[in-house]
Amino acid sequence: MRIVLASQSPSRLSILRSAGVEPLIHPAHVDEDALLADAPADPAATVALLATAKAEAVAAEYPGDVVIGADSMLLLNGRLQGKPHTVDATIARWGEQAGQSAELLTGHCVIGPEGRREVATSTTVVHFAAASPADIRAYAESGEPLECAGAFTLEALGGWFIDRIEGDPSSVIGLSLPLLRGALYDFGYSVSQFWNR
Repeated sequence: MRIVLASQSPSRLSILRSAGVEPLIHPAHVDEDALLADAPADPAATVALLATAKAEAVAAEYPGDVVIGADSMLLLNGRLQGKPHTVDATIARWGEQAGQSAELLTGHCVIGPEGRREVATSTTVVHFAAASPADIRAYAESGEPLECAGAFTLEALGGWFIDRIEGDPSSVIGLSLPLLRGALYDFGYSVSQFWNR
């Protein structure tokens, strides 16, 4: 039995590898814009919907394995924000969030053998530094935050600009190990049986 990660996120892969798991990578291709157009009003339900779509997109190909889908978005001033994609959008985002606090929501869908599933959303409060305009521009131009929910990372250059978090650090990076552990336990598995040996 393997863990299958329905994502091409290097951060999610790094979390699992650091935790002793070498997952099979099978990125899910879903129409996120279409899903967001019909998404529920509740932000936590929205990220859970995206995570579920990703897990379901690949689960049928791995009926005997554990498939993980995840999606993260930043809830800032009542609005969900995904990846900025461009330098200019990243700078604009940081113009809003520098010196502020926001919630990073990470939806998870874990599908196990026989179609068993766990769906949950982890919420972590992120306190952003009052970064200087020069540092914001340099960070955006580094390319690092362009494909990251909330236009930041915790574990790399972005760590300079996060004052503190309240909640699960692994969830901020992209995948909650506590939520994943709980799902595996509910399915009747031990975490250690997935470790590289």
